[in-house]
Amino acid sequence: MADSAVSFVLELLYQLVREEGSLLKGLGNDFSDIKQELESIKAFLKDADRRAGDHEGVKTWVKQLRELSFSIEDVIDEYIMDVAHRVYHHQPCIASLQKIAHHIKTLKSRHQIASEIQDIKTEVQGIKERSAWYKFQSSFEDGSTSNSRGAKDFKWGDPRIAAHFIEETEVVGLELPRDELIGCLIKGTDQLSLVFVVGMGGLGKTTLAEQVFNNQQVKRHFHCGSFITVSQSYTVRKLLTEMIQKFCKDANEPIPKGLHEMDDKTLVTEVRQYLQSKRYLLLFDDVWKENFSDEILLALPNNNKGGRIIITTRMMQVAEYFKKSVLVHVHKLQPLSPNKAWELFCKKAFRFEPSEQCPTELEDMSKGIVEKCGGLPLAIVCLGGLLATKSKTMFEWRKVCENLRMELEHNTHLNSLKWILSLSYDDLPHNLRSCMLYFGLYPEDYSISRKRLTRQWMAEGLVKNEERKPEDVAEDYLTQLIGRSLVQVSRVGFDGKVKTCQIHDLLREVIIRKMNELSFCHLMHEDDELDSVGITRRFSIATCSNNVLRKTSNLGIRAIYVFTRSELPEDFVGRLSAKFKLLKVLDFERTLLNHVPNNLGNLFHLRYLNLSHTKVEVLPRSIGKLLNLETLDLRQTQVQVLPREIKNLTKLRLLPVYYRKYEGQYSMLNFTTGVKMEKGIGCLKSLQKLYFLEADHGGLDLMQELKMLKQLRKLGIRRVQTEYSNALSSAIGEMSHLESLNVSAKTKDEIIDLNFASTPPPYLQVLNLKARVTKLPDWIPKLKYLVKLRLGLSNLEGDPLDSLQDLPNLLRLNMWDDAYVGESLHFRGGGFPRLKEVDLTRLSRLSSLSIDEGALLGLEHFRFKDNPQMKVVPHGLKHLKNLQFLGFADMPPELVESIDPEKGGQDYSVIKHIPLVLIRQNVGPKFHDYELRPIPTLATV
Repeated sequence: MADSAVSFVLELLYQLVREEGSLLKGLGNDFSDIKQELESIKAFLKDADRRAGDHEGVKTWVKQLRELSFSIEDVIDEYIMDVAHRVYHHQPCIASLQKIAHHIKTLKSRHQIASEIQDIKTEVQGIKERSAWYKFQSSFEDGSTSNSRGAKDFKWGDPRIAAHFIEETEVVGLELPRDELIGCLIKGTDQLSLVFVVGMGGLGKTTLAEQVFNNQQVKRHFHCGSFITVSQSYTVRKLLTEMIQKFCKDANEPIPKGLHEMDDKTLVTEVRQYLQSKRYLLLFDDVWKENFSDEILLALPNNNKGGRIIITTRMMQVAEYFKKSVLVHVHKLQPLSPNKAWELFCKKAFRFEPSEQCPTELEDMSKGIVEKCGGLPLAIVCLGGLLATKSKTMFEWRKVCENLRMELEHNTHLNSLKWILSLSYDDLPHNLRSCMLYFGLYPEDYSISRKRLTRQWMAEGLVKNEERKPEDVAEDYLTQLIGRSLVQVSRVGFDGKVKTCQIHDLLREVIIRKMNELSFCHLMHEDDELDSVGITRRFSIATCSNNVLRKTSNLGIRAIYVFTRSELPEDFVGRLSAKFKLLKVLDFERTLLNHVPNNLGNLFHLRYLNLSHTKVEVLPRSIGKLLNLETLDLRQTQVQVLPREIKNLTKLRLLPVYYRKYEGQYSMLNFTTGVKMEKGIGCLKSLQKLYFLEADHGGLDLMQELKMLKQLRKLGIRRVQTEYSNALSSAIGEMSHLESLNVSAKTKDEIIDLNFASTPPPYLQVLNLKARVTKLPDWIPKLKYLVKLRLGLSNLEGDPLDSLQDLPNLLRLNMWDDAYVGESLHFRGGGFPRLKEVDLTRLSRLSSLSIDEGALLGLEHFRFKDNPQMKVVPHGLKHLKNLQFLGFADMPPELVESIDPEKGGQDYSVIKHIPLVLIRQNVGPKFHDYELRPIPTLATV
């Protein structure tokens, strides 16, 4: 992590020298000296990180280096900010600082920064000299290729060894996965195949795999077997040698002569020849390297005798890598169910009590502890074991509950839990460690938005790849953390993309400890003594008072996250804008913030400002001074007009701004309001996401300016009038990167025909068209990347399904508010090959729907709402074998009664195979005023 801090500052120095060289005349050599010294120190940091865990001197050295890198970053940022503030002239479309270099040749700030640089150079040299005391070696000098100190060879006391010696009577909750895996091993193909057991540390992967491996039915099925523990520093040669020795020992056969002296080719040949005629079973436990398959499969013959390999790993990437070579079955080991978790806890905490029963007075507290464990067997065993040593009193148990983080840090009973949970973090490459630490600054049990998280990473410079879009790189980082079983997916979209995620509560405790060690973030509470908080780079504010932030001397704070749901002090933002001028990230999402002061413009370095779901109504004109702002999130705020100074923000990439009226009745054209924008939007040439604009405010002039936004990937525009159609079509035609388009008419009678002169945006994935059209646009069926299509108010007279059914990637189809005004729709056999969701809402004339056998083969969700003429359930629903959900909202009572078995519904047989059938009925005027009633089906039972 110290390596990460120095890398970040080095990148800042490179950028400063590369882009702003003219600003640094006379100072460039000093910056170069610091850069060279930091580069030389960085080479030693991986070795230092490995040693810091058990050497206080090394810890101190690394801490000094980290704080030095903070100082360098502060000096650079303060200098750039000072220059920018002196020359800001409200110029339209202000470009880079290079344009204003001639203004600063005589600035006094250059003398101040020169003095600070000399001090830093002296400090760098001192730290470098002190490094000699610890005899650090770079990772290249010591021959190490590991990027971690995490998963090393087993040694005495390694808590992973215990998993091999658990009595079967002590195992709880593995019966079903055990039987599933046994079936995978002894049934199925004669080809060599792999069974992966994947999950986070402490889930019981090794315990499960060993139970399966030692099962008598399994042992009888295979001619030979070998259980091999793989470490991070393994060698293939060592694994193959160990494998041969175990085979020979189990079969009472002599070990081949000269085994240890064989060259690699001979050793591989020896293993292949031994296994060639056998149905073999191999268990490789605790695999970490993604390319393990390349190294091991060469020695394992696919002899068509039903050989099997079991691999346990925390990393889904290992399993994915094997799929290119051999048949793979992945079993994602799940946490224990609440009942099984409680059973295991009682076995450990009350093992010497009568009947292993929890005393009544401790039951609520015990269940809270079990819930905290999140179904993780190792956590349950460790905490249960710790509590077994305590007096069975509420006082003793409450102390453990309230001080769990301290117990995890210092109590020897929890050492194995802390160590196992830390392994995956310690194994992370350096570019992912800071990203992982971000999960610690969110509150406990917080469901974290993927978009919010990845945008914060980007704003802080944690995402680096000059050849790809930063959004794509950030999402790859998140995918890697999920694949390493560090991050849990809590909600997935219809397209399979992660919507929200979180981490295990106890892993969060480990992450928070590491955050504190690394000065990454301070979790701020109302009773904090901020004057005693050491150097830190971020504040995460869970509760807020009038004194919060007043006492801290941490002026180099780069990010502030506010999660409190209580009222914020009136001058809160004004205070932090005045005090923390180097801020890059400011996040107020879902707080009660209602005012943004004019001094917001002080935050020159601000890249990310999240005001979504707050009570903010007006932005100050000083927002035009935030020349580095990349994300301005105004979703679900009452901001209706953007100040004209917004045009100065030439680095702005993301501008989502709208308000949805959940408090009233739904209206397609008036449910969402957008924002009005003064002339000058064409200056924002970096914009990639812009939604929703009010088109009638700028009219045809606005359409012309939109042509300049050629980088747009998402555009939402409302209140479009008929006379704008050609100009809007022309503007959209210039947006070759557009992936999402949302167009709404001003009134129901406006006809919006988007006719493109050449081709529509070629990569369009999402299309929302809420306007009357003369006919279904002929370019829509040609959108081969289209994933989601919503049509509303279209008044199509002909069945559009014939034209749309061959869209190769369409996953969701919504037809709302008389998008179609005919009486019948027909889903033909073979049509819509990938469609997962269909929603038909307020189609006033629709009375019948036919579904051919072989149509909608992948459909999972089907919804009907407020279609008053549809009084008979579509009988073709019985063909949809993959349908998981069927919803009827505000539909005619005849239809509802026909599928209700309690009322003798004659069409119950049509829907009885569907797992979830819900009837929804509105009961009030507001959007969320409704009742839900499930229809019991055979699948439900």
